[in-house]
This record gives sequence, C-alpha cells and structure tokens, in this order.
Amino acid sequence: MIIAAVHDTLLAQIGNPTPETPPAADKLMQLVRYFTWFVILSGVLAITYAGGHFAWEKWAGGGISQSPKMVAGAMIGGILATSAGTIMNAVIG
Repeated sequence: MIIAAVHDTLLAQIGNPTPETPPAADKLMQLVRYFTWFVILSGVLAITYAGGHFAWEKWAGGGISQSPKMVAGAMIGGILATSAGTIMNAVIG
C-alpha cells in the first residue's frame, strides 16, 4: 500500500517529455542518403561490369566460368541492399 502511494507520487512528479530531434540528426540523415546513393551506384556498376565480363567471355570464345557467378552475386547483393530497410525494420521491431 505504501509502495503504491510512493509509486503514484513519483509518477506524478515526472512530466511527459516532448519529443525532439537529436542535435546532429540532419547531418546523419544526409550521410545516410549519401550512403544509399553509393550503394545504388555500386550495385549498378557491379551489374554493368559483370555483364560486360560475361559478354567479353562469350565474344572471345573462351569458357564461361565466372561471369554467371558475378552476375548472380551482383543481383543478390542488389536485392539485399534494396531490402535492407525492410530487414532492419523486421530485426528491430
């Protein structure tokens, strides 16, 4: 009974804080946007390079050995990079 009264008294003293953005939130969001563009650009470059390598192996008449793996790896990396937000939301929440 006394514990409940102390609990109610303490909760009455604590106000409901208003949310505000952290001090460096705008700089952090800008850094996240830059990183997002870097990931997208690197994915496009990886797929372009793998496709060019695939075409070169086919045109040169050599055996096609690594190019399909490179294309598949670039595509899987792109899928993971674009779904990173969804994955993080599933892990966190």
